[in-house]
Amino acid sequence: MKNLLVIATGLLLLGTPLTAQTKVIKKNAVKANDFGITYSLPKTSLVVDAEVTKVTCKVGPYYQYAEKYLGVKDVVTEDKIYFELGKINLINRGLPDPDHTYIIEFKQGTVAPYAYLTEEGLLCSINAPYTPTESELEATKRQRPKEKVVDASVFSEELLMAGSTARQAEVAAKQIYRIRESRLNILTGEADNLPPDGDAMKLVIQQLEEQEAALTNLFTGVLTKETEHYEVSIIPEEDLEKEIIFRFSKRLGIVDADDLGGEPIYMDLKAIEKAPVLEPKEAEKKEKSLKGIVYNIPGKASVEIRMSGRNLFKGEAQITQFGTREGLAPVMFEDKKAPVKVWFYPETGAIKQIIQ
Repeated sequence: MKNLLVIATGLLLLGTPLTAQTKVIKKNAVKANDFGITYSLPKTSLVVDAEVTKVTCKVGPYYQYAEKYLGVKDVVTEDKIYFELGKINLINRGLPDPDHTYIIEFKQGTVAPYAYLTEEGLLCSINAPYTPTESELEATKRQRPKEKVVDASVFSEELLMAGSTARQAEVAAKQIYRIRESRLNILTGEADNLPPDGDAMKLVIQQLEEQEAALTNLFTGVLTKETEHYEVSIIPEEDLEKEIIFRFSKRLGIVDADDLGGEPIYMDLKAIEKAPVLEPKEAEKKEKSLKGIVYNIPGKASVEIRMSGRNLFKGEAQITQFGTREGLAPVMFEDKKAPVKVWFYPETGAIKQIIQ
């Protein structure tokens, strides 16, 4: 991969958050640290998150009789496992850039100067409280309920004594219809012994539905779905065209980019806002001229991710490597009575808000 750094790949179980919520640390500028707080600007790491579902098909013992007794044609006819590729998300995750580490210097006597940093040392705010927000993707993963497994005793004495498979299927079908009739009688109030209250009725109906589902599974089979998330982190240094970031196989799921057992997933990344490239001497001169609070002005790129000519993701991303750095004038922070408050985007190092 030319001018492209893949820093991490892996499969994460659904129960594990894709990324832990950002933790921040308050740093006070005091005499012990010479009224200075060290921080790093981030380098953009684009995280491609792919949702992959593993589907396990378990054939039911009476699948051959599903249409005859239940009128159902769509049933599992063999035990098998296959994978489905779901939604693709792109996350902008800043990594501390060791080449761009700075010190916030406060004048002695400034009223309680402080800053919030991430655990990695990325700047979040100056003279202002900062509360990390959970991403929509993280919230979705955390709140998604686990798949419920029906666990009901369905093999009655009549079913176990039926003998042949054909006879067992007939008995099981009759049990299903009896359950449906019982549920209907309860709902219409025609049952001989109705539940005493609404909660009891709800519980009885739930138990009947579970028994019906478990019996029906003997005919239709069972599909169990387990959703996992695969992520690959990329640090782009220039435009990318048809870059294979990983591959997908219905039989194997996600595989590495160089594994020909899967179909390639391509990424195209093209700069649409990019700072001019400076000569080495000019770049060095500008870096030395930066004063006060140094921050990023990210560039921007269009990103497309596709497979077999089908777009899986299309959007834009801020790329700090395509941008430049500027500085907030030190005089802004010298007012001892009314210190300036600044909030930053820790993933890009850009200014979010300034209150003076």
